[in-house]
Amino acid sequence: MQIRIALPSKGRISEPAVKLLGKAGIGVKDTANRRLFSETYDNEISVMFTRAADIPEFVADGAADIGMTGLDLIEENSASVEILEDLNFGSAKLVLAVPDDSPINNIGDIADDSLVATEFPNLTRRYLKTNGINVKIVELSGSTEIAPFIGVADIIADLTSTGTTLKMNHLKIIDTILESSIKLIANKKSYKDNNEKIEAIRTGIKGVLDAEGKKLVMMNVEQKFLDEIKMAMPGLTGPTVSNVLSSKDIVAVHAVVNEKDVFNLVNHLKKIGARDILVVPIERII
Repeated sequence: MQIRIALPSKGRISEPAVKLLGKAGIGVKDTANRRLFSETYDNEISVMFTRAADIPEFVADGAADIGMTGLDLIEENSASVEILEDLNFGSAKLVLAVPDDSPINNIGDIADDSLVATEFPNLTRRYLKTNGINVKIVELSGSTEIAPFIGVADIIADLTSTGTTLKMNHLKIIDTILESSIKLIANKKSYKDNNEKIEAIRTGIKGVLDAEGKKLVMMNVEQKFLDEIKMAMPGLTGPTVSNVLSSKDIVAVHAVVNEKDVFNLVNHLKKIGARDILVVPIERII
């Protein structure tokens, strides 16, 4: 059975999503001429490009079996989907913000019937109602930051990655509604009926995520230095040691290490007695 994956057609999460699929070994065949429906290098998998905001509903309804989209959009649509993985990119926060000179400094200062402008009316309303605050929502589709300055709203609820844009527009954050990132989601029925194939896709993607920031360090070591090398070498389950056929006194050692540790580790291993040290990129860890 064909598995359809919904990916964002444009925006900040589109290219990372396509690249992630490619690194997982699935890959979109024609990335230069992106069409609504595209083939992949797996004959049982196709890709549908659409708006990120529509992906939760498309997956929930079964128009797509799998999708990549933000938690903010999933929650805004109250989409009934299986969340399979956090994809570790597209981190952002949905925040409440007001002009710098506003007397509102936290949600406790928000009066009932305040006007809140946002692209996320459902999330915003639910959050404030949970905190005992009933507001009037002004739904906008963009340029939310300007709303308090033209008399459209007292407060905005907007998505931000760093807060820099809000500061540039003289807005201060008074609360966080939701912390979001990009998720791999699945249709519940598809996940049940096609579990093996969907889990294979999930495993391929997770393998890429697990390999991020990791390197494979390999070296040759004389037997007499092996214990000290083992002590120095980190690894997912400890270093792997194997015999080198050309010499009885030499063994090969390798381990997966964090990229940030490579520089100091290699110099330390060399001092101990390791030689022929190789540092190799890792595409996937399964």
